[in-house]
Amino acid sequence: MTIQEIHNLFLQCSKVSIDTRKIQANSFFVAIKGERFDANTFAKEALEKGASYVIIDNPDYFIDERTIVVADSLIALQELAKFHRHYLKLPIIALTGSNGKTTTKELINVVLSKKFNTTATTGNLNNHIGVPLTLLSFTTETEIGIVEMGANHQKEIEFLCEIAQPDYGYITNFGKAHLEGFGGVEGVIKGKSEMYAYLKLNNKSVFVNLDDDIQNAKTVNFNRVTFSQKEMNATVFIESVTANPFVKIKVLGVEIHSHLIGLYNANNINAAITIGNHFGVSINDTKQAIESYIPENNRSQLLTKGTNEIILDAYNANPSSMRVALENFIQLDKDNKVVIIGDMYELGEESLSEHKAIVEYLMDNSLFECHFVGKDFFVNAISKDNFHFHSTFDDFTAFLKLNTLENKTLLIKGSRGMALERTLEYL
Repeated sequence: MTIQEIHNLFLQCSKVSIDTRKIQANSFFVAIKGERFDANTFAKEALEKGASYVIIDNPDYFIDERTIVVADSLIALQELAKFHRHYLKLPIIALTGSNGKTTTKELINVVLSKKFNTTATTGNLNNHIGVPLTLLSFTTETEIGIVEMGANHQKEIEFLCEIAQPDYGYITNFGKAHLEGFGGVEGVIKGKSEMYAYLKLNNKSVFVNLDDDIQNAKTVNFNRVTFSQKEMNATVFIESVTANPFVKIKVLGVEIHSHLIGLYNANNINAAITIGNHFGVSINDTKQAIESYIPENNRSQLLTKGTNEIILDAYNANPSSMRVALENFIQLDKDNKVVIIGDMYELGEESLSEHKAIVEYLMDNSLFECHFVGKDFFVNAISKDNFHFHSTFDDFTAFLKLNTLENKTLLIKGSRGMALERTLEYL
């Protein structure tokens, strides 16, 4: 069966699914092998639950004419997504970067949805499986597609761009994330810049923060739409930015009061403003969209628990995002501050030194109580009255049971694997 024939069957279905637990009537199920399971074995269950068609790559699990047998289900999913992208011919904005991808994607979506029917990546569907699923969620009613792309090694962004074939791209920043897979910071820059290479080769457009020297230099002679807090000749000049604690931006003569904490979120907002402006969204509609956006999913959330005020930023962490979050918290004009930070993952050989650098930074800059959770922080334990090192989360919760935190302003941040949002149960 050709990919066009498969696509014709897909168009008859309501949605694509790779999880039988989420099968709906008239779904199109693709059986993808995982590390611990073979989804081919669930093909019959998918049909019984209402799927109209299933794609499998093991003919032993053929059921009937509703079964499509291919050489590799994952490749078939990716090729189907690429075909669907050509079929729809809609403009697609892709974004990647070390920090802030998801927040920026959400902001772009709320701004553009003021004028267009937009569809954006949901959750963390930003890899070699997630990007195809995102593309296949676009319909003939979608006017602009927004695709988040994540990567932890070279050539991954290049591959995702070949599937999504974006018309516009934005890189939030280059930071110390996934150093193990990329091979250091230079590897991160090279890997993320694969998006620039694709857009340049195909004469597409980029959105660029001119205040980022690396990105500015890398996009000279590109088709670019720019923003800046310094360069008045940028496409969009940001007149002022403040954060206490929420980010407030003045642009095009209008003040925008966000619900995002910390100056590190300013460029995420600036990008959404610039992209909205490029697509003709009025500044007043942009203001309304950004001011209505409330962060969730453990990303820069401001919460109250008992007598404590909490900045919950526990979705993920790397040395770059950890540093700016701490800088912002140190500058925050609050009494009785407490930092709770967890190990940063995927740093490879640089892990211990990067954790040590964070400890030393707080040693030089904090007078408040600091809790370090995880084995890599624990290895770097030092003796200081306001510093507490806990080798595991269980050790930390044992401490909290004996030492109640009340009337505090807390920052909670760590890698996803640390799941530090669990701390809320003990506050």
